[in-house]
Amino acid sequence: MRVREVMTEDVLTIGPEAPLKDVAKILVEHGVSGLPVCDIEGHVVGVISEGDILYKEHDPTEGHVGGPLGWFVDGSPNVRGAAKAQAITAGKAMTSPAVTIPPYESVAQAARVMCERRVNRLPVVKGGKLVGIVTRADLVRAFTRSDAQVERELREDVLARTMWVEPGRVELEVRNGAVTLTGRLHRRTDAELLDRLAARVPGVLSVESDVRWEIDDTTRKGRRAIEQPVR
Repeated sequence: MRVREVMTEDVLTIGPEAPLKDVAKILVEHGVSGLPVCDIEGHVVGVISEGDILYKEHDPTEGHVGGPLGWFVDGSPNVRGAAKAQAITAGKAMTSPAVTIPPYESVAQAARVMCERRVNRLPVVKGGKLVGIVTRADLVRAFTRSDAQVERELREDVLARTMWVEPGRVELEVRNGAVTLTGRLHRRTDAELLDRLAARVPGVLSVESDVRWEIDDTTRKGRRAIEQPVR
């Protein structure tokens, strides 16, 4: 599953010159926690979130503050925090550069980026311009797909388009998110790759594989067998 299949195309944005009061009102009125900041041509120049605005409630030079607010700001460089605390526009308070993702990237990669960069949303960018946004909620919804939808992606995307596996070489079953794979592939590395790709499909809870291989290309003997020309 690709990001373009789960992203929201009609995206609320804000310009870098917008006053922070206006940004706060938009966040509250629309029930969102962050907005892409775009220039007049639609390029993403940053992202502004509730966390960025919270710097207005806190003086970073005083060090860590107690309570929940302190966890939003503690550990951030004082210089950056002080700049955000003095900001009056979105452009001065935003986090930049924005962490973005292209629409053709996988949902699994989007989830990985969100976890590693500790962000709740990713502006989706194509040709340098904003085309949508994907949030953690979007990824959670993708995870609730039916067994039939998961099986279709495994057959059409993973087996056919990604790995070019001939029909009939691998059989699969999906039951309550648990995937069972059986069959035979040419190389051991292909069988192991299939396991990893199947596990990354949204909606898959576990993968049990009994896929065998004809050549163990992780060994020297197996690699030599593959490298030998066909006569």
